[in-house]
Amino acid sequence: MIRTPSQLFSSPVANIRVVKALIWLGACLPLLRLLVLAVTDDLGANPVEFIERSTGTWALVFLLLSLSISPLRLWKPLSWLIAVRRLLGLWMFAYACVHVLSYLWLDYSFDWPDIGHDIVKHPYVLVGACAFLLTLPLAATSNQRAIRALKQRWKRLHQLVYVIAVLALLHYWWLVKKDVTEPVIYSLLFAGLMLARWWTTVHRRR
Repeated sequence: MIRTPSQLFSSPVANIRVVKALIWLGACLPLLRLLVLAVTDDLGANPVEFIERSTGTWALVFLLLSLSISPLRLWKPLSWLIAVRRLLGLWMFAYACVHVLSYLWLDYSFDWPDIGHDIVKHPYVLVGACAFLLTLPLAATSNQRAIRALKQRWKRLHQLVYVIAVLALLHYWWLVKKDVTEPVIYSLLFAGLMLARWWTTVHRRR
């Protein structure tokens, strides 16, 4: 049976299913694109850097998307969006893992002394590593069992996402050398999200 658009979005449950499907589709397409480009040998003059930049950028995109849920859900018609925030966060973590793995494996072949030297030499690598390490406890506790076990401590722990966002943006700023257009855009988006969160929280208390 084919549903009309009004039937498809007739309830929060239907909305959640559709949005989750769109998230999965949107998250898989960049990975599929990288695979196609790799198979066709079309990753550019520096394939490793292309993969690292692409996966790092998408990790940041999903991080910002996850942060957008809190201000959006305070608007009553979109309150159901909270159900997709975990999925966005997990995709952020997935892309961050691929980003770090491409650095460790493709760039340095797990040569730990060289990796240590690179971290000391380039502060942006250290900042990026700190951001990634902070995502580990968030990913590990992104389940109902952890929420029940940690209770109020779970919310405090997951506020680390704001620290992660700042570190990720700083990592991006230090990484680029000349054209800072993209870091500026993502920084403005993050600032806008924080302002929207503050504004909606203040007006909700009134």
